[in-house]
Amino acid sequence: MTALPSTRSLDLRELSAPEPLIRALDAARRLQPGEALEVYTPLVPGPLLELLGEEGVHASVTRLDEGGACVRVHRPPLTPCD
Repeated sequence: MTALPSTRSLDLRELSAPEPLIRALDAARRLQPGEALEVYTPLVPGPLLELLGEEGVHASVTRLDEGGACVRVHRPPLTPCD
């Protein structure tokens, strides 16, 4: 998978739980409106996806052939009324 130029990447596949969740959530919270992040995790992170939704960011998951998952996280841009 190739990251888009404006997308940062964070590979957490070698870490033990709960470290991937903690680091991914921290990185997602730092995203500015319009920014995106690709997080590579050792497995499909159900709890992370739930927490990201509560943070107001969009997330989608792709299972990787070599194991683990890529979670694409995007904080929507601000609208003029925000």
